[in-house]
Amino acid sequence: MTLSSALSTAQSILSNTGVQTGVVSKNISNAQSPNYVRRSAVLTTGGNGAQVVAINRSQNQALQRQTIETSSIYSGQAVLLAGLQEMKSLMGGNDYETSPSNLIANLRNSLQTWASKPGETTLGATVVSTAQDVANGLNTASSELQAIRKRADDEIAQNVDTLNQLLSQFETANNKVKQEVAVGGNPNDALDERDTLLKQISEIVGVTSVVRENQDIALYTSEGTVLFETLARTVTFTPTVAYGAATVGNGVYIDGVAVKAGIGSDTSAKGSLQALLQIRDEVAPLFQSQLDEVARGLIVAFAESDQTVVPPAAPILAPGLFTWTPSPAPVPPALTPMPADGVVQPGLASLIKVNAAVIPPSGQPERIRDGGINGADFVQNATGAKGYSELLNKLDQAFDTKITFDAETEIGGSLSLQAFAADSMGWLEMRRSTATSAGENKLAMLSRATDAYSSETGVSLDEELALLLDIEQSYKAAAKLMSTVDTMMQALLDAAR
Repeated sequence: MTLSSALSTAQSILSNTGVQTGVVSKNISNAQSPNYVRRSAVLTTGGNGAQVVAINRSQNQALQRQTIETSSIYSGQAVLLAGLQEMKSLMGGNDYETSPSNLIANLRNSLQTWASKPGETTLGATVVSTAQDVANGLNTASSELQAIRKRADDEIAQNVDTLNQLLSQFETANNKVKQEVAVGGNPNDALDERDTLLKQISEIVGVTSVVRENQDIALYTSEGTVLFETLARTVTFTPTVAYGAATVGNGVYIDGVAVKAGIGSDTSAKGSLQALLQIRDEVAPLFQSQLDEVARGLIVAFAESDQTVVPPAAPILAPGLFTWTPSPAPVPPALTPMPADGVVQPGLASLIKVNAAVIPPSGQPERIRDGGINGADFVQNATGAKGYSELLNKLDQAFDTKITFDAETEIGGSLSLQAFAADSMGWLEMRRSTATSAGENKLAMLSRATDAYSSETGVSLDEELALLLDIEQSYKAAAKLMSTVDTMMQALLDAAR
């Protein structure tokens, strides 16, 4: 080896160690960043020794796709579970203390107590009070359920705004990657930025990616809609100002194609958007329909019959203890109509109330015992006997009388009022329980995918520090070689004098 070649080799080593040190230092400084992918300097050996020819990212496309997909799946499940948990809290939490089934049970107990002592007027006032608890519970639950739908609608609007911003940023990052690759530059930082944005996008909507020339990427939703291809596609949504039981929310459109809501408790939703649509348009409306049917069952169970109608003529029924305000409201002195049989009356749970005719001090609770809430034609205790309990016993039996509930509630059919109310809570608990189990499974899948991806692309401080020691040894060898060359050249100069 000549002195010039030795000097060239030493310079090459110093140059390589400088680049390698810079790469390792950047790895160490970003060791705690979940969005950083480890870099490594690639060396090649030639006639003049080793030389750094590239700085590679430790990328793994298969694991990245798996991580993005599981992140999207878990995000949708978590949003649905949060919505079901919020609905459960409306019913009083773990024991469902304020659920319609519990409130109806309390009302029945009060009614049975009064039936055993029909002459006790204070017991009648207690029945009225527990009936008001039932009506107020349904009113509150219905109102809060629509508030949940409104909050879901607001979150959809926020998600859409965020998604549009992320897609715009993704377009900028993608252009940087293409430019760097095209000119033979270093696209690694731009790739990290683009991958970070892709993770955030996947939490909102399910996404698949296709890598093209110059590491350009095209994005599609899990349903196949174009999300990004050279240019970001527009995501549109019009929020709804207020929600009622009959309100239908507006759809979300990606490049003009509607986003579908998730399906099932182990939801098919990928990303938060589909799950929010599922809560707003499917889960909450279904539970609302069940509350409406409970309200209808109460009005039917406590309905009064016109005693002046002689069979076989059809009886004339009117709401008794429980009534409602239909739209349009009947013009006095017309009777308040009964809700239609066997079908959901949207929003009835928010309209049900205790008849003012039995609420003290202006009303008389005894009208529950005797009849006559709707006037003299509906009185059953014609003699006004204080010990009359026949009607109270009939009302108690009405809790177990089967009526037809709308099948669209998913628990419809011929059921008693008390059974339907209990089944409604069972329906909610079953959905919440299934969603909880699914959430745990999907979180485990996400954790395993994330750990696998991190082990392939993340930074290990132990490995980086060991590599730094190797680089230090290379630097020492280069320094020793240059010192030796310097000594030999000095010896040659001295000999030439």
